[in-house]
Amino acid sequence: MKTPKKIPYGQCNFERLRTENYIYVDKTRYIQHIEDEVNSYHFLIRPRKFGKSLFLSVLEHYYDVRYKDDFDVLFGDLYIGKNPTPKRNSLFVINFHFSGLDTSSVEDFKKSFIGAIRGSVQFFLTAHRSIIKDYEELKKEAWKIDNVRGQIEFAFDIINRYNSKAYIIIDEYDHFANDLIAQGTNLSEMQYKQLIWANGVVRDFYETLKDGTKKIIDTIFITGITPIMLDDVTSGFNISNNLSLKEKYNEILGFTEEEVEFIKKEAGIDVSLIKVNMKFLYNGYKFHTDAKNKLYNSAMINYFLGEIKDEGEKIERLMDDNLKTDYSRIKRLLKKPLNIEILEKIIENESLFANVISRFSIDKIHDSQNFLSLLYYIGLVTIDKEKKTGKPVLKIPNYSIKTLYWEYMDNIIRERNPRMIYDPNIIFEGLLTMAFDNDFAPFFESFHKNFVSQISNRDLEKFSEKNVKFMLLSILYQNNLYLPVPELENSEGYTDIYLQRRSNLYPNVEIDWIWEIKYIKHSDADNQNLIETKKTEAISQLQRYKTSNLYKNRTDIRYLAILFTGKKSYWIEEV
Repeated sequence: MKTPKKIPYGQCNFERLRTENYIYVDKTRYIQHIEDEVNSYHFLIRPRKFGKSLFLSVLEHYYDVRYKDDFDVLFGDLYIGKNPTPKRNSLFVINFHFSGLDTSSVEDFKKSFIGAIRGSVQFFLTAHRSIIKDYEELKKEAWKIDNVRGQIEFAFDIINRYNSKAYIIIDEYDHFANDLIAQGTNLSEMQYKQLIWANGVVRDFYETLKDGTKKIIDTIFITGITPIMLDDVTSGFNISNNLSLKEKYNEILGFTEEEVEFIKKEAGIDVSLIKVNMKFLYNGYKFHTDAKNKLYNSAMINYFLGEIKDEGEKIERLMDDNLKTDYSRIKRLLKKPLNIEILEKIIENESLFANVISRFSIDKIHDSQNFLSLLYYIGLVTIDKEKKTGKPVLKIPNYSIKTLYWEYMDNIIRERNPRMIYDPNIIFEGLLTMAFDNDFAPFFESFHKNFVSQISNRDLEKFSEKNVKFMLLSILYQNNLYLPVPELENSEGYTDIYLQRRSNLYPNVEIDWIWEIKYIKHSDADNQNLIETKKTEAISQLQRYKTSNLYKNRTDIRYLAILFTGKKSYWIEEV
């Protein structure tokens, strides 16, 4: 029997994957595609945890001269091992990585940026010590250089001595820019402009690379999350080959359905233990409207399958908390009411007609079209086509990302309404009573008391049915008794909220729930005709759902019609 391989969750060192019995999904065919590009200076944007760092490690091990003797071990049975290119293991790779820089002030950033460049050059020298003569003396000499251009040109001079060229890798090129955006102050925006524009150290770095392409640089490969700096560094370094939105690179990172099946097989996973719909939870990403295959976020899949392998069907957390996009990265942009409306429309409709903007500067980030594009780049929406018209849309890729939107909206509502009390114990007790005693009253009493009744009068004017749903979904998802599914399609319409019990964790929970939510504004609280109309609508919809293709003849579902009237009262009737 074949020995199962290890799932490489959190691993981004290609050599370790290939020599320590980890699974590697072969993406090396893209090495040939990239070499065939007319331009040799490449730029690739993908959301967090999509496998960028691992791909850069693949490039490093393929091109760097110091791995020449390891080629057969690392690449022999892979696509590029069977179809090698002339440039294999013939260049000196220099890695630059820009996470963790000090953005507290302009001067502190300059120091940390120069320190990062110095550290990269020092690592380059150490990594090539078996090739570079007198490398100890050269390291000391390089350490004394106190400017960006000097450090890089020093490394170039060493490479030139060996009649070779450089392969430049830049990971997280935009990390510090995203940090400044997240701070959301006028000072941070000013700092950004000082560092990137005019004669800042970042511009100096890219100008030095541009000069290096004339003599010593063979290839540059840059990755990041957003195109926020593309316009701002263009005059310093013309990045003309953006691979990010090209159809042929749709699958360069992330996993297709076929690749996920390969991982399951290589890991020796018993698929009977998987009690959830993986495609529904994690699939759905596309990076070109005409791309044939939708993709899984690689870290999401590695996390989930790793948990299945360790915990079996008892897996509790369906989403890795490390994958949650930092709320602060879009919090600043949500100060603009129109952007909050966009977020609400996406949650409510799950898609919007829109095109992705390929680049935008920090002073344009407030624009709503750029805000939508930013959501795309950080992985909160993806590209697709509207079925009827074929027009491009941006849509939520999967269920896991939907849960992030619920949390965002819940944060927005609670930040504006500090009197709301979220006590996980009280909420969980109500859900326990509903799950095991089939009594829904305590949960709704707690929800109304601690959330709905605490809505400020200012927010009450704009409060609607969708806001109630957002709060409910966020609360429900944070507990693992049920998997809440909004707007689940059936032959008779779309259920507002379907609560699917997680029988693999709680086999004694016997009932699923379908809730039809209605809301009447506070100003209409005395309109008895409207109240009765809403009640009748909710009951009628539930009666239709009971006859639908999904729910007909099922005896393990209970149906609740729920009406909230302003923040003062609510009504529930079981159908």
